[in-house]
Amino acid sequence: MILGIDEVGRGPWAGPLVVGACVLNGAHIEGLTDSKKLSKKKLSEYNTRILESQAEIGLGWVYADELDRIGMSQSLVEATKRAVEQIHVPYHEIIIDGTVNFLAGTAKERYVTTLKKADLLIASVSAASIVAKVARDAYMEQQHELYPEYGFSSHVGYGTAKHRTAIDTYGVTPLHRLSFAPLKQYATQTKTEESPVKTTTSVSIGTGGEDVAVDWLETHGYRIIERNWKTTMCEIDIVATKHDCVYFVEVKHRNNSGQGGGIAAITPKKVKQMKFAAEVYATYKKLIAVDMRLAVITTTSSPAMFEAYLELG
Repeated sequence: MILGIDEVGRGPWAGPLVVGACVLNGAHIEGLTDSKKLSKKKLSEYNTRILESQAEIGLGWVYADELDRIGMSQSLVEATKRAVEQIHVPYHEIIIDGTVNFLAGTAKERYVTTLKKADLLIASVSAASIVAKVARDAYMEQQHELYPEYGFSSHVGYGTAKHRTAIDTYGVTPLHRLSFAPLKQYATQTKTEESPVKTTTSVSIGTGGEDVAVDWLETHGYRIIERNWKTTMCEIDIVATKHDCVYFVEVKHRNNSGQGGGIAAITPKKVKQMKFAAEVYATYKKLIAVDMRLAVITTTSSPAMFEAYLELG
């Protein structure tokens, strides 16, 4: 009854860090070994056998934004804790692959043994590495549907030549770890590019225009999910749903139509920024295969009055 722990995704430029935890709980699965030594077909076969057995599995995830914020060392600690919290069967020892006890300072510290190449030597650690890798790879394949230009389904976020070329061509996505040395330049660029959007939003719109927009949306059958949703990279004024579709709504206020109206502010560059923000939101909220649309509501006068609604697709 050993709780085995191993991580995948420490080195990639993009995607989450995932820690697997496994107690085999009496299951006997022949041939378990380090996930890196298995073909994709064998990984899938073993993953199925592990999940269909009586083994207890936990997965701890840390996504790129959190990893950038707290660093790799703390991310490994947090992911390990999250994985272990999902284990509810008895065990008498914890074996972590490697040399660092990521449970140091917790009540479980005294049960831990660290062991190099444990994923080769200890069956429960091998199982943990397999389920973590398969889960992470599946997640990155899903992200390929959102960002097909980057080839995430093939390199799963690692720094390949193809991946580098895609970044040079298209820039970074919300999946990318901007604290990693090869991508640090994009952290500064992204914040610089997005800051004018935040300034415009906070100064020109005001809560009056957003309140009018919310009232209009609710009157027309939309349900408001978020207002002023923000990250360090972007901001969305309103997120709403209607008929199983998610709408990302930009609110633009102008005191009078002589300024060109709010629609005039929706330039191709602004649409690109809106699309980027929607992709960030979808990644944070893990929205997969969901119909999503951009929209704009313009308001005018003081106090604010509804002017127009426009879907951008």
